[in-house]
Amino acid sequence: MMDKFLLKRVLADNITEVQNYNVMPRNIDLDTFPCYVLVGVRRAGKSYMLFHKIQQMMKSGTPASKILYVNFEDERLADFDTQDFNLLLECHAEVYGEKPTLFLDEIQNVAHWEKFARRLADSGYSVYVTGSNSKMLSGEVATTLGGRYIIREIYPYSFAECLEARGVDYSATSMLATQTRAPIVRNFEAYLRNGGLPASILLPVTRDYLSSVYQKIYLGDIIQRNGITNMSGIKIMVRKIAESVCRPLSYNRIANILSGAGGKLSLATVIKYVEYCEDAWLLLRLKNYAAHLSEKESNCKYYFVDNGILSLFLSDKDPMLLENIVALALFRRFGHDRDNETVFFYNTGCEVDFYIPDAEAAIQVCYRLSGDDETFRRETAALQTIARRYPCARRLIVTLDETATLSDSFGKIDVVPAWKFVIEESFEKK
Repeated sequence: MMDKFLLKRVLADNITEVQNYNVMPRNIDLDTFPCYVLVGVRRAGKSYMLFHKIQQMMKSGTPASKILYVNFEDERLADFDTQDFNLLLECHAEVYGEKPTLFLDEIQNVAHWEKFARRLADSGYSVYVTGSNSKMLSGEVATTLGGRYIIREIYPYSFAECLEARGVDYSATSMLATQTRAPIVRNFEAYLRNGGLPASILLPVTRDYLSSVYQKIYLGDIIQRNGITNMSGIKIMVRKIAESVCRPLSYNRIANILSGAGGKLSLATVIKYVEYCEDAWLLLRLKNYAAHLSEKESNCKYYFVDNGILSLFLSDKDPMLLENIVALALFRRFGHDRDNETVFFYNTGCEVDFYIPDAEAAIQVCYRLSGDDETFRRETAALQTIARRYPCARRLIVTLDETATLSDSFGKIDVVPAWKFVIEESFEKK
């Protein structure tokens, strides 16, 4: 078991440090429900959300004695085990004599954490849990938590949050005038290539930071956690998937691509490696809405959780980055659960980049629409095809910077600039 004196010192150090963090509030509401699980990729801002919640509580009068914060990636807790969970409560009670609100950061590092979390909820504690592995929400874990917790997916900053962090006005009025719209568009170009990891937003140069975050995900959350020995194989696989963003990829296709690149992997290994990347929230899967079940699971599109990380693998590929950023806006709005049953693409005879059944929305992403008749016909024809088969209350073409309203026998098609689309993220469920 952990040494009690060490654990008490960790708890005391943590609450002192949390009070001193300068944290920008997220546009994610944690309402009056007592227990939450926040999940998402590393450095997406989950810990900052805990810090902000703690600071809010203390500002409103909650004393430090009623707060217990633990980061399970603290090297002093390297030997922390399941049996030590109860020590947290014992140590806090011995020092403060109060029933605390618990903040348990990166808890997936400790086995059977969900049983402790369930016991806390059953005992009337308020609990906030974070984790960087989507497997922590597997069926067994979800059953153990038994509806006691609300699950929230935490993504890197939205474009609106990036603008807020940089002090840029993005009100409806500012988006109309040329002079006030210019800084919005300029910041979007940086967001497109550098992504929205919170700690990178105000850095003058982001590549080194983004590379360090990717290495932590790759080496820690994928390689080390899953005991992978073929590091070069999975490294090539991730790079090849990045180079194929926007295109459907079957497991067989990935295996064939790797064979041609000197990174041969068996089909079973490819399936496992892709799942490991999804578990670490590096990759987000999109299914074909029109496909049969087997193809739905095996022939998917994959997007990266942050454009900055994706940019590490791409050179002069802004059209791919543009589609990736639209995908992230949709996942942020509609969620991206383990079953991937909220946002889809459509591919039967033609391809529509995104279809959201609950919003009855079909979306094409096109870097440039005007000036190319073939591109115009392809994008609009695909939106006509899907409107014949499925409800389409809204049809859009998201471009880099074009605005227009088109019409056909199925109604109107809105052409919108990507910077405006990702600010508004305004689809509502039907």
